[in-house]
Amino acid sequence: MNDRATDPATETFVAHRNLLFTVAYEMLGSAADAEDVLQETWLRWVEVDLEKVDDRRAYLVRITTRQSLNRLRTLSRRKEAYVGSWLPEPLLTAPDVAEDVELADSVSMAVMLVLETLSPTERAVFVLREVFAVDYEEIAAAVDKTPAAVRQIAHRARRHVDARRPRETVSASQTRAALDSFRRALDNGDLQGLLDVLAPEVVLMGDGGGIKHAAPRPVIGASKVARLLIGGLGKNELPIAVRPTVVNGNPALLIHLDGEIDGVMALRVEGDLITGLYYVRNPEKLSHVESETTLTLR
Repeated sequence: MNDRATDPATETFVAHRNLLFTVAYEMLGSAADAEDVLQETWLRWVEVDLEKVDDRRAYLVRITTRQSLNRLRTLSRRKEAYVGSWLPEPLLTAPDVAEDVELADSVSMAVMLVLETLSPTERAVFVLREVFAVDYEEIAAAVDKTPAAVRQIAHRARRHVDARRPRETVSASQTRAALDSFRRALDNGDLQGLLDVLAPEVVLMGDGGGIKHAAPRPVIGASKVARLLIGGLGKNELPIAVRPTVVNGNPALLIHLDGEIDGVMALRVEGDLITGLYYVRNPEKLSHVESETTLTLR
């Protein structure tokens, strides 16, 4: 797009690129697919007669939403054949994302997994309305529904997500405190230290994509999770390095084995305890992390 740097179409697209990426990512749970959607959006955008477009931002969001809905159908078939648990692709995000509590919550691993339980249209409506406060008329144009139908869908999706998302909003500092305790316990092989920071019904999910070893199904319970983590690290003979990072707008851990990235572990924290651990090891989902591409989502 460099040769069109002064083109109004390019200027508008670049100005809203972060917004469009976030819409696509929240609908798809995949940065790679979100990038593909942005490319498809761009190809359609440059063919538009801008003189006939009253609201360019809304028009771009509409294209992105429709392309994301199309891609969701392909992704659903891919997920049906996926080996083991499926987790969203982790994104290294800029620190300012963590300060935007609503945005950080909406892109967290925990909420992204809840969004997976919505229908494609419900997911699009929820993301546009709840995360970006797009008005009902604009959403209706994007999903080919009436504004009245969109209101009903939004209400149904909000109720569904609220029933499954973390019950309380936890600040980034609270999450960091839990993360620091968890990391110290891991570094020291401290079983009791892990039990002290894990909620009794904590859930561990691992995503190896059939490429790397991971728990084939969720592991539930503090004792089981703690022993699995301590046992897994204890069996590994390669040097392990664990360092904090910010993933999906929330504090997380980047884990290296013998100098190579092994995976990213995101956390769900409620109160002072960790209620969810999400360990992505699938190499195909770590390209943004390996390239240390840090994203600003708005």
